[in-house]
Amino acid sequence: MNRDNLDFGNGQIGALFRALFFPTLIGMVFNSALNICDGMFVGHGVGSNALAAVNIVVPVFLLCTGIGLMFGIGSSVICSIRLAENNVKSARIIMTQAFVAGTVLFGGFAVAALLFTPQLLAVLGCSEILYDDASDYLLWLLPGMMFLYFECIGMMLMRLDGSPRYAMMVQVVAAVLNIFLDWLFVWHWRTGVAGAAIATSLACVVGGLLILFYFMFQAHYLRFYRLKMTVKSFRLSLRNIGYMIKIGLATFLSELAMGVMIITGNHAFLLMLGEPGVAAYSIGCYLFPILFSISNAVAQSAQPIISFNYGAGNHRRVRSALRLSLATAIVCGIIVTLGMWAGAPMLSQLFISPADKAYVIAANGLPLLGCCTVFFALNITFIGYYQSIENAVRSTAYTLLRGIILLVPCFLVLPSVLGISGLWLAIPAAEALTLAVIIMQYLRKHIHPHV
Repeated sequence: MNRDNLDFGNGQIGALFRALFFPTLIGMVFNSALNICDGMFVGHGVGSNALAAVNIVVPVFLLCTGIGLMFGIGSSVICSIRLAENNVKSARIIMTQAFVAGTVLFGGFAVAALLFTPQLLAVLGCSEILYDDASDYLLWLLPGMMFLYFECIGMMLMRLDGSPRYAMMVQVVAAVLNIFLDWLFVWHWRTGVAGAAIATSLACVVGGLLILFYFMFQAHYLRFYRLKMTVKSFRLSLRNIGYMIKIGLATFLSELAMGVMIITGNHAFLLMLGEPGVAAYSIGCYLFPILFSISNAVAQSAQPIISFNYGAGNHRRVRSALRLSLATAIVCGIIVTLGMWAGAPMLSQLFISPADKAYVIAANGLPLLGCCTVFFALNITFIGYYQSIENAVRSTAYTLLRGIILLVPCFLVLPSVLGISGLWLAIPAAEALTLAVIIMQYLRKHIHPHV
């Protein structure tokens, strides 16, 4: 694996991790700008109700990225092991199957979303006041989501192919284009939430096309492979796709968990604080992808190192990569926490005017939400580790624990005990409790020197 001098089997762990982490971090943070820019321009250019409407639709965006990351992680782990075994043909087949399977899966969802828009928005917690803006945003967002899927799956496979800098470039280009188009459509042409969705869709199309261009013409190992159209080949494809889903399911559930977080939080904030509360909460939801991107950059940078050496049977290097990724997660989490504590008023003002009712709610609540960052970063890193060593049971269980099993009760119980503070502390509480479970289980199972 020498495309960018990345020798996963023999290179120094620290150097390999840095070579992957910084381009991955930059690319993923820029990619998070796709949603944040929409929020900034919509909040100031249209209003806080429009901002809340966009937040209603965000779970659809997360579903798309979840499918992409699920197949991206699943195929990347399997391809890493196949490349460690010098089986390049098998790795190419796995990659091609991942692209095809996700395309069919998300295509079916997109058609269903177009046919049943009112029902979908009702499930997402949309009120009558927010319906028109939410439906406009959804209908213009869907066309670009297929290309966002290509971008999500391609990022991880490109890094495995030895091209983390190209992956970073794709995400930076898409994010910068989205910023410009948001300004053009929302601020200059005053096209409202529909313009914000069009801007995001066009940026996703460009990112997706760059991904396809890479694997068609520039890839080193991982190129598209012509699949056989036979019954036997179809059965083998289904088996491989099932295994990819099994490995990557935790990542999909992480995105789904953010959707559950948004939907549950929207209902809770709407019940206690009305539309201004949903608008304030939406600011936290817009910032949360930044936290997820940073944490995911840590996990994804360690993943090819861990998977490759796991496939090669080098458990010492696996443990070294895990320790380094956990230390990095702690540092990143602390930095983000301090930023949210110190910068809550400024962050709130990026999205809405200080004269808006939602501004005070957000400025007071973001520091409380920021308490979750270290716990969240460590949870995502541990989940990524278990995915990388093909332990799908643990990665899936911990994802369900932090994203649904503990989160929903925290949103139901804490506001009744702590009032408005409990709304903001529900997520930190769920993450902290999950981390406690993970650490106890890890110490019990991994106290011995083997993986």
